[in-house]
Amino acid sequence: MSDILIANEAGVTTLTINRVARKNAITSDMYAAMADAIEAAVSDAACRVMLIQGSETIFSAGNDIEDFLNKPPAGADAPVFRFLNGIANFPKPLLACVCGPAVGIGTTMLLHCDLVYAGDNAAFSTPFVNLGLCAEGASSLLMPQMFGYHRAAEALLMGEPFMAEAALEVGLVNRVVPPTEAAAYAQAQALKLAKKPLSSLVETKRLMKAPQQAQVMQVMQAEGASFGRMLREPAAKEAFGAFMEKRKPDFSTL
Repeated sequence: MSDILIANEAGVTTLTINRVARKNAITSDMYAAMADAIEAAVSDAACRVMLIQGSETIFSAGNDIEDFLNKPPAGADAPVFRFLNGIANFPKPLLACVCGPAVGIGTTMLLHCDLVYAGDNAAFSTPFVNLGLCAEGASSLLMPQMFGYHRAAEALLMGEPFMAEAALEVGLVNRVVPPTEAAAYAQAQALKLAKKPLSSLVETKRLMKAPQQAQVMQVMQAEGASFGRMLREPAAKEAFGAFMEKRKPDFSTL
């Protein structure tokens, strides 16, 4: 079975991350599949709304570390950047349903969604610094705007998980429901949107995002350049080496 499932029903395109045995860790091939699906949905008249979801127990553990080390992003057309650019520029309503851990890009992708619904078991984290890396997905811009600077600094600098109710308080999610109800609730909301005039939805979204869309893309590009550089530096090498060796990293000299 595919690691990325795509279903279309009643105007809603549902993209499901389907690699639960590996905690929905995302590989380069999975990013490519999601990017392709998002690009196709832009011009697909059958798609009026897109919904991204995982399972009831896990949204995504973020990058698959082994795959990421073997196939690091190389250039602006790398699958992960195609995916991020795709969701950042997606013109139609984009929803997410999040249950369980949402790590790294599992959290930062939500900043580009229009509506986010979470199970009460959701746990969000952006542990980039802990991996010797930096913010990505325009999170260095969008998280301070959404959370307030100090809460964003805590999330990005400490990298510790925060739960669904905290995400609701800072505006990252719209509603928290039991995980067994989350997918159905998100689908119901997506179906409501799919019945509205698409031209009105698209124009309203465009007007909301237009004032800083160019800045979002500039920040994302700058983050990507820093991320790529830092990936080759000693702190990241120590962090990833420790992860693969199942030990605590030692940053005392870095």
